[in-house]
Amino acid sequence: MEKLPTHHKDQEDATSSPLPSSELTPLVSTKSSSSTNNDARLSLFLFLEAQTTAGLRYESFTILLILLSVLTFIIGSLFLPQYNTNSTIADKCGSICDAVWFGNYPDNALQGLGIGSTSLVEMFIVGIFTIDYLLRFYTADLIHDKYKGIMGRFKFVCSFFSLVDLASTVPFYVDSFLLPDTDLAASNFLRMFRLLRMLKMEGRYDLALGMIDDVLYEQRGVLGTALFVGMTVWGVMSSFFYLAERKNVDMIYCLNSWCEDVDTSLCRIDEFGFVDCTEAGCPPTSSDGGQEVVCWNVYQSIVLSSFWTLMELFGEFPLVDQHSTWGKVLGTITAVFACAVFALPVGIFASGFEAQIARRRMERESGGSSPMIVKGGGDEEDETGWEIVEVVGDISTTRGKVYNFLHLQNTASSKMFEIFMNVLIVFSSLTFMLSTMNNLSPRWQLLLGWFQFSSVAVFTCEYLLHMYSAGENPKFRGKGLLLYATSFYRAVDLVSILPYWLTVLSWLFVGGSLAPGSVFLLMRLMRFEKYTKAFTSFDDVLRDNMDVLAMTGFSALLLWIFFSSLLYLTERDSLDKDMANYYKSVPHSMWITLLNLSGECPLAHYSGYGKIILGFISVFATAIFGVPIGLLGAGFEELVTEEEDDDNDESSDAANVLAPPSSSSIGDGLQTACYQFVNGIGSNTAMRFELSIYALIVATVIIGVIQTIAGYDDFFSWLEWVAVSVFTIEYVLRFIGCGADPEYSGLSFKRMRYIFSFYSMIDLLAIVPFYIALATPTSWVDRHDEYFRMLRLLRLLKLDKYIPSFTLVDDVVRLKKNVLTVSCFAAVTLWVIFAGLMYVAEYQDFSMEIDNLPLYGCVDGCTMSVRFRDYFSSFPLTGIHLTGDFPMVE
Repeated sequence: MEKLPTHHKDQEDATSSPLPSSELTPLVSTKSSSSTNNDARLSLFLFLEAQTTAGLRYESFTILLILLSVLTFIIGSLFLPQYNTNSTIADKCGSICDAVWFGNYPDNALQGLGIGSTSLVEMFIVGIFTIDYLLRFYTADLIHDKYKGIMGRFKFVCSFFSLVDLASTVPFYVDSFLLPDTDLAASNFLRMFRLLRMLKMEGRYDLALGMIDDVLYEQRGVLGTALFVGMTVWGVMSSFFYLAERKNVDMIYCLNSWCEDVDTSLCRIDEFGFVDCTEAGCPPTSSDGGQEVVCWNVYQSIVLSSFWTLMELFGEFPLVDQHSTWGKVLGTITAVFACAVFALPVGIFASGFEAQIARRRMERESGGSSPMIVKGGGDEEDETGWEIVEVVGDISTTRGKVYNFLHLQNTASSKMFEIFMNVLIVFSSLTFMLSTMNNLSPRWQLLLGWFQFSSVAVFTCEYLLHMYSAGENPKFRGKGLLLYATSFYRAVDLVSILPYWLTVLSWLFVGGSLAPGSVFLLMRLMRFEKYTKAFTSFDDVLRDNMDVLAMTGFSALLLWIFFSSLLYLTERDSLDKDMANYYKSVPHSMWITLLNLSGECPLAHYSGYGKIILGFISVFATAIFGVPIGLLGAGFEELVTEEEDDDNDESSDAANVLAPPSSSSIGDGLQTACYQFVNGIGSNTAMRFELSIYALIVATVIIGVIQTIAGYDDFFSWLEWVAVSVFTIEYVLRFIGCGADPEYSGLSFKRMRYIFSFYSMIDLLAIVPFYIALATPTSWVDRHDEYFRMLRLLRLLKLDKYIPSFTLVDDVVRLKKNVLTVSCFAAVTLWVIFAGLMYVAEYQDFSMEIDNLPLYGCVDGCTMSVRFRDYFSSFPLTGIHLTGDFPMVE
């Protein structure tokens, strides 16, 4: 049934209802008159709305049915042998199993019913939801007056949740009774719509949905303009890419089910853009169109071009190495300018949603409730989240002494022990990293293993002593001890040591590797949380925004399952064997679809319907899918900023940084003259000299870039002599004039400070190698002159005086140093931990499913175990994944 939103646009509707309002259902109250309580229809309505005890139980039951329905569809896709050809479980579900759970085949144990492929689970669920819909239709007029009568019931049928119910039940009856001999795969897929029923089962979802609706409503004008501009850019760039690439043979794609490893240079493209790869070994296309087209240029038409252009507008370049020269020019324009324009709608939606969150927070503040639950905002709290009450252990008992030593840490020995434990945490983590290297000698492996064992033994003793002494504090006695055991730091301790001991036991009795248990030692790095409160801050953000995160997170999950199932249906029969393999089941499809929703597009050769779906994902779904992440980021920054105590210090620092240096100079006449001349002060000649220096910088950089092209090594080499001579004179003048520079006013060793300053080092790196190579023609510097030439690019940094860039970045870093410190700690900690987990997950993956890796020393039969051969190989790859990039998805 339809629930009316509670936000402003529907307040006027609420007044027209004959029933009093309540918090859970806007138009119906559980406290009605005695005559209404006797009304069976109203009782039935309240039951369906979960406003009775029995109704709440029924609501929970329907949620379980929805999840069961979706899970049977997802898991059932694994038991289709025609798609899961290499699976060991695809044929494990027989006739009875299929009849009970999945209904994949019409010849299962329910064949006698004559209703096609179905299952007992599906029949039961459809029956329950059919009865539920009929009862809601019967009581629809109690929702709102507009649903009274025949026309009112028609309006109810056309409402959102009514259509959801119909879409998830009617196809079953059509498939079973009207078209029992057909295979309507879509009827199974429509089970996914049942997930939408869950949106009306929690009151907090109404608020979150209303917020999304408010964002779209308030930003409709600017969103419309941005969408129009984005679509215009899309159309224009698609046309340009079509013109640039329609005759490019490198853009020819052939179905690998017909011909593999095609040499597209042998193919021919006619004046209309049609491809003939007969000479390359592919079957020809018959003149009457009877033979299926097996090769084509992916930019054969503007319609085809629009899909690839859309990918590039979202920052994905799947055909980056196949573009022509003009295609690369257009790709550069797309990356630099068009992507920014096309991303405007997503940015507008995100900023509008953030504004809604801020407005909601202000409303909560004005209502007298705290907008955020912040630890440390008032009284100081300890690691368990409880307010600290200074408790001193009884020094006459062993437990009291241990408590004071570990918990209070008010003695020099206890502080030294804390330092020792921190050092041991770092070294035990390094020990695990080093132990993953295969080229270590057995002696080193044994040494690292014993150090790791000893470290875990110490960590275990510390954990047991913490638990033993915690009872000294009254808050940690009885049930409080359980809460203490599940606090952040104690949970980190337990998670880091328990898997190791379980792995050791497995190694003693079964054998195997200790790596799966040892990797959890990296979790102890989270103990340094006490110095930054990074993860505590994330917890506060989660709790403060739980209602909105619940809705947006659920919406993201729903989109993930929905589009995974949809792409599974469109791509599982693809003639491209690689594409079909990635979408052979819903669980397989979910991996690639997750990347699509996060902005990645590792695959591109979709069917026509698949391209339409992927376009919809790119334009709309990614914005909603990214809302939870954006919300966490904004909330985290706000929380850390509120907790900063040094705002005034940072403001004064920023003021000092941003304040322009005084133009007054000090020193003797020669120093002052040199300083003013090289900085363009005091005369037109000085100004022209400074501008000529910057023009020469730009010219030498351009020449340096051109000289990297084969055959242009000596392009304008004479200008380099002139430039180095001028830059040398400039450097000498700056060296002489630094004594008059206000930046060094009142300081000793001015010239030494200048030599080691940032801009001085740039000058020296740009000119000194030139003189070394000139003086020693056969030296190492001369042999690697091409590398030192690239140092000339550093001269561009000197343009920062006129176009502030790096100084602004420096100012931002200074102003946001606390936020950056906390977030960087969290990021690096997670990076280290996930690098270890990725190593453990992949170092024994020997399935040969990836491309050759010459940089890793593998040219044939490469596996993921090659890429993740040790921790240090896993670390950079995990960093790439954490930035949202997945160069290999196998």
